[in-house]
Amino acid sequence: MSVEDVTVARWKRFGHDRAYATHADGTSLGYRDLASGSDHPEPAADADLLRRAVDAWAAIESLVASMPDPAVAPDAITATVMPLVPAWTDLASNPPGVMARAQAIAEWERRKSARRVMPHLERLFNVHTDERSWRKGADGEEVVGARLERLAAKDPRWRFLHAVPVGSRGSDIDHVAIGPAGVLTINAKHHDKAKVWIGGDTLMVNGHRQPYVRNSRHEAMRASRLLTGACGFEVSAVGVIAIVGGVEIKTKAPPADVSVVRQKDLNRWLRRLPVILGEDRIERIYDQARRSTTWACS
Repeated sequence: MSVEDVTVARWKRFGHDRAYATHADGTSLGYRDLASGSDHPEPAADADLLRRAVDAWAAIESLVASMPDPAVAPDAITATVMPLVPAWTDLASNPPGVMARAQAIAEWERRKSARRVMPHLERLFNVHTDERSWRKGADGEEVVGARLERLAAKDPRWRFLHAVPVGSRGSDIDHVAIGPAGVLTINAKHHDKAKVWIGGDTLMVNGHRQPYVRNSRHEAMRASRLLTGACGFEVSAVGVIAIVGGVEIKTKAPPADVSVVRQKDLNRWLRRLPVILGEDRIERIYDQARRSTTWACS
């Protein structure tokens, strides 16, 4: 397998600093502990591929970090021959759910390292834990991502990005859709056999109020601001909540500027939206959206 088919994402939390590697088919290869330099491949993964992929990623990271500060006057910089490396990461290669999956793995290992004897039993009996939440979240993102990619295969005007990192605090947008209907930020929410009730900005799952509408609205507004700044023209994004799982949805009144859609209905819903963007504008927005630097600001 080729290193070009592997995505490497850095992750920092709970005092850890790691680089997680994921194959293009969504298979986790494992991670490297950047503090110790030791590799931790998944049991069935290719350890050599993990090593080569992270080595290549680390080399590019080092070269980018060594590039001169653009704010410094050119005549103050000693002339050197610099390798031609991109100053940004192409997010188009991010597989769905990669960041949530890394969070789930880290939480699982944190609980084990605390010498708890319960994690395996908690997973066996499906106990509600942070690890379970991240794992189910990653599962939901993968389901939605696979469905969106089927739409892209049928209609190449649609472009999708997954697990888009935003800012420097570890947050990300599950999916960014760019197509004839405009720009949409899609937040996957995985609830099995649940009852969802919607009344304006209030969304309840099994009787418990959730901040999904508020968060989706904020996510879309943030994407609008960042894409507008990167593109140099007004880009308006709309928030979408994609519900994954066998759920019953009752809507008393839909939110004013956020849509709630079942995952199984998502592609049909997207295709029925009015066309507001031409192919040239879609490409221009996508070209900026796929750059990690577009989303680096908070």
